[in-house]
Amino acid sequence: MRIGMVGVGYVGLVSGACFSEFGVEVVCVDTDEAKIERLRNGEIPIFEPGLDALVASNTAAGRLTFTTDLGAAVRDSDAVFIAVGTPSRRGDGHADLTYVYTAAEQIGQNLDDGYTVVVTKSTVPVGTGREVASIIRRVNPSASFAVASNPEFLREGSAIEDFMRPDRVVIGTDDPHAADVVTSLYRPLYLRETPAVVTSLESAELIKYAANTFLATKITFINEIADLCEKVGANVQDIARGIGLDGRIGGKFLHAGPGYGGSCFPKDTLALVQTAKQVGAPIRIVETVVAVNDARKERMVDKIADACGGSIKGKTIAVLGLTFKPNTDDMRDSPSLEIVPGLRKGGATVRAFDPQGMPEAKELLDGVEWCDDAYSTMEGADCLALVTEWNEFRALDLDRVKALLSQPVLVDLRNVYQPDEMEKAGFDYHSIGRPAVNGAA
Repeated sequence: MRIGMVGVGYVGLVSGACFSEFGVEVVCVDTDEAKIERLRNGEIPIFEPGLDALVASNTAAGRLTFTTDLGAAVRDSDAVFIAVGTPSRRGDGHADLTYVYTAAEQIGQNLDDGYTVVVTKSTVPVGTGREVASIIRRVNPSASFAVASNPEFLREGSAIEDFMRPDRVVIGTDDPHAADVVTSLYRPLYLRETPAVVTSLESAELIKYAANTFLATKITFINEIADLCEKVGANVQDIARGIGLDGRIGGKFLHAGPGYGGSCFPKDTLALVQTAKQVGAPIRIVETVVAVNDARKERMVDKIADACGGSIKGKTIAVLGLTFKPNTDDMRDSPSLEIVPGLRKGGATVRAFDPQGMPEAKELLDGVEWCDDAYSTMEGADCLALVTEWNEFRALDLDRVKALLSQPVLVDLRNVYQPDEMEKAGFDYHSIGRPAVNGAA
């Protein structure tokens, strides 16, 4: 089979590379000439473990190619995937579908005489697939095509594994032939008995939003439970384990922290809230999740200030981790984008390090002293704040950390370390939702 992939951002590049690994001929197209040229030269514009090797091997095999010519990606393809960005629209939180609709128009203009399935892989609100079909019919009334929705469920940092071993494949379409075409692309997964959910366009579009907002709700729930734990002396990790072992709840996404971020949860929760309001079926739970999560990121500054005696004015804070999660260079809606400016506004000097995120962070954060490694952030600092739980921060030399800091104050916003061990090591240790150590929480 042959497919075109419109967009070589995170979703498009990972999906295209993985489909080519299945033996499919994939042509990836993007308007960004510099990005396409980098990919042709073997340079990967995003950090995703294993992606560089996957792209290199399939490019060498001739199954994966890159172009700026959309017509070349559309012509003779059995399916064309739309995998462009759908960021939050400025001012109202709706998904900005400009890139999706532009792609639909250009695809329609380049469809040839054969039958083609146009697949939306971008995360889009309910009704987008119908509008994509209308656009294509308008620009090319004689085209033989069908529209399908095939939402992605890729976690940054483990996207290849998620694509190759998914919990499920969701395909939304009213056309049985289109369903067969998309299903056949995933045939290699049948050996693993991966469930396929074939449903309507509207249901497939909503499945993606419902999944992400439910996970965001789990995160926000456990974060509020963590706040309660700090007030009553309970341990949020014990709570999470106690409820997570219930098969109806599950233990994933029950890790307390500074709030969710990234490319999906913030924009998808906002988009679902706006869609629900628009059709007169408001989702109050998700509205609250959005508000609580926004406030939580800001409140982490107060937590760091409390650990420093109530004020950070004139203090130096060492910050470890800037990306919204480990194993990615993605800074989108990361808690650090609220925490670092908050520290600066409070009068603190901030020294920071992240293994992959600093090139982008330097474009987004002003007034930060950028460091070459974790330990260089700490010398003479009044407090160490662990914001993102990269593996290399999980086993710091605590004696060295204590010697470098002017005060042995550590604020662990990811609960990487154990309170009793930190107490033995002589730290004034503060974590999320766990009993106090040396008067800390």
